[in-house]
Amino acid sequence: MPAPNTADDIARAALARARSQETPGPDASPGSAPLWTVPAQPLTARAGLTLDAVLRRSLAADRAGAGRLRRVPSAGALHPVDAHLLVGGAETLPAGRYAYDALTHRVHRRGPAPDDPPEGTVIVLTVRARPTVSHYGHRALPLLLLDAGHAVAALVEAGATELCLDADGALLSAAAGLPHSARWQHTWPGTEPQHPLAAVALGTPYATPHDVLERWAACPLAAAPQGEPGVGVTSPVLRQTWCALDSVTVSDEHPGVWTAVAACGSEEVPLSRRSAQPPLRGPVAPADLARVLACAAEASPDGPRWCAAVGGTHPALLELTPAANHSPNPALRPLASGETRPTLAAWAAGQAWIAEAGAVLLAHGCPGHADAARIRKEHLAAGYAGGRAQLTATRLGLASRPIGSWQHADLGAAIGEAPGRDWIVHGLALGRGDER
Repeated sequence: MPAPNTADDIARAALARARSQETPGPDASPGSAPLWTVPAQPLTARAGLTLDAVLRRSLAADRAGAGRLRRVPSAGALHPVDAHLLVGGAETLPAGRYAYDALTHRVHRRGPAPDDPPEGTVIVLTVRARPTVSHYGHRALPLLLLDAGHAVAALVEAGATELCLDADGALLSAAAGLPHSARWQHTWPGTEPQHPLAAVALGTPYATPHDVLERWAACPLAAAPQGEPGVGVTSPVLRQTWCALDSVTVSDEHPGVWTAVAACGSEEVPLSRRSAQPPLRGPVAPADLARVLACAAEASPDGPRWCAAVGGTHPALLELTPAANHSPNPALRPLASGETRPTLAAWAAGQAWIAEAGAVLLAHGCPGHADAARIRKEHLAAGYAGGRAQLTATRLGLASRPIGSWQHADLGAAIGEAPGRDWIVHGLALGRGDER
């Protein structure tokens, strides 16, 4: 079989392999978070919706968890997401480019801002593939994309006002003062590549956010991270994942499509949500399930579709009724009848506990022939919608856990549709959490 040679071919091949039943190899070294050559400084806390508050509520480590857990639940990728802050005017930090350290809730000022810096702050989200590949091997690509989507959801819940899931990677890298991911190791040898996937804006929504990115991109490279021993040791799977990430971050929509969102700025829910430990037994009330499903569907209407698997006396796959969109009381209808949770457990890398979950939300779409741009956008959208749905579940008192790894999960073929066109992209298991 000839090697893939276009961006679409490379991305399709990586996704097809991730969806296959091939078993990942043994664990390898996950590397470490980047250490920057510039000193760390604290964020300034003050009343109001500041950058300190947004990051503390969204991406900061849970200090009650001994500094090991990020506040944003992982979709399975072992927290690969890093945040680069483009701070303009009207903030508690001097204008400039910063790298955020989620474990210490501190920032590293990597470089200055443009002359006459734009108001507000843009956060560029990047991923480091090595930690994920070290454990999940060839299954890493969709997990990395989903985790970035969850990070966007956390930032929106904490107060971001605009989001973009499809800006060109070269533009995002340049805006953040980073090398292009495909040339990273030539530019900064001995350091780990970061691949830009998404961006959010804080403050008053920009009329032309792409112009803001391009103003930042006109600045030269900012400070580099320190070199790390062992970075030059790469596996074929890691190199293939880097190539796939390079492929999906190339966009014809150079500045991307920016979407304004209602800033939440809430405190309790972002700080209290967790990815619950299995089992997640206990039935979910239909009204609660409909509300969580509606949140997922409304969060990203251009992303994959959503349905939910339930058991009990009437096991089925359920979907929202057409009239449920934006309804205060959304309703459900059957998509297919029968018990599907044991099959989902087998498809989700054999996680047997899923067969007893109270309900399992499923994002489905992204056909096998999808191009690189669609692969990126549908997985980011699924992670974002899944993250928003998880926050809604938390408000309703439900335990939840994202499910990112799916093998041979052709949902369309399983319910009698054409094969290869409707794959499970993401999942969110729900339960009462206290049922044993």
